[in-house]
Amino acid sequence: MPRVLLIEDDPSIREGVGLGLRRRGHEVRAAETGEEGLALMVGFHPELVLLDLMLPGINGVQVCRRIRETSEVPIIMLTARGDDFDIVVGLEAGADDYVVKPVRTEIIDARIKAVLRRLGDTTVRQGIEHHAELAVDRAGLTVAKNGERVALAPSEIKLLLHLSASPEQVFSRQQLLEYVWEHSYHADARLVDACVRRLRNKIEDPDGSPRYIQTVRGFGYRFGPL
Repeated sequence: MPRVLLIEDDPSIREGVGLGLRRRGHEVRAAETGEEGLALMVGFHPELVLLDLMLPGINGVQVCRRIRETSEVPIIMLTARGDDFDIVVGLEAGADDYVVKPVRTEIIDARIKAVLRRLGDTTVRQGIEHHAELAVDRAGLTVAKNGERVALAPSEIKLLLHLSASPEQVFSRQQLLEYVWEHSYHADARLVDACVRRLRNKIEDPDGSPRYIQTVRGFGYRFGPL
């Protein structure tokens, strides 16, 4: 089972979630502050991070940004109900998913497994696909632009691989939520929109309209390139 780093300042949540995940076979290290969590990243090498947004000192959004400077490890945010602004900021900072507290451990466990499945169930094709300046290696799960590797988080590469597999096909936000995030219910479309913005920042040219990930107003997104 994957190694999970839990960064949560509430002792009851930290102990309850940690105990529940350990009972399900996860190896869990827990941190009370953002500083402690960042220190554990170095020696523990987690395969997934559960990150509370409302932390003392360095808050969760700052921790998320710091992690993304050096790591593509999946990050699931733990948020309080009603923290809509913080959710958007956290997603923009690089989080892959979020759950709203209070939440049962089995739900968190299911989200962890879904995040970690995203890259494992991607259809493998032989060779490298070229889309204008982009080179997509589905077997190696890598993307390069003009010959330089582009570092993508799990949700970003899963979204790009799914869209690029069917150029010009339009996908609704709900369809993308079901495929990339495995949310079969009517989930929060902000997950998709935030992931698209992060992906565009990495693969699109800074000037001009998006060339690869195009918005279809009132419906969703499609893959170009123009």
